Amino acid sequence: MANISAKRIKREFKEIIKSEEVAGGAITLELVNNSWTELNGSIAGPHETPYEGGTFHLEIKVPETYPFNPPKIRFITKIWHPNVSSVTGAICLDILEDQWTAALTLRTVLLSIQVLLSAAEPNDPQDAVVAKQYIDNPHLFNVTARHWTNIYAGGPTVILDCNQKIQVLLDMGINEDQARVALSTYDWNLERATEQIFS
Repeated sequence: MANISAKRIKREFKEIIKSEEVAGGAITLELVNNSWTELNGSIAGPHETPYEGGTFHLEIKVPETYPFNPPKIRFITKIWHPNVSSVTGAICLDILEDQWTAALTLRTVLLSIQVLLSAAEPNDPQDAVVAKQYIDNPHLFNVTARHWTNIYAGGPTVILDCNQKIQVLLDMGINEDQARVALSTYDWNLERATEQIFS
């Protein structure tokens, strides 16, 4: 790895470890296999959002051209959000693409991703299905996002109606993730979700 890149990441890593966000549990950062090019991060779901109480894990790959090029970051924890792919975890965030500057750091990126959870940009979506629900049916979007946070990120809110509908599909022999995605996509309409799965 290029020397400038490694030095910069080591410095940033120390800053993050000492930061108030780490002390408060808002973000974490750790090395994978003692490598400065592969890191795992996590962010706490922001207060007063459907993600509150959840912990979301991120995969961070730092290129040799860092800090002149952005790190590649995706969600490892599944999340229902207009700007994150519910399938791959890819994130649509301008500072991870064309708005990146060498002045940005891993800390600012993690905090920006956390802010994105509070302020979605549905008109520039990574996941069109989620964005459509966010715009057309905000209540149902909140229910779905809370349910995913509970199941995948350890969030506190159990939504019995969602769990019961998933159980119906499990009883039909459907895989749990497939059942959850179909129900979430079809606004928790059991009939439409079932039709889609078996079509």
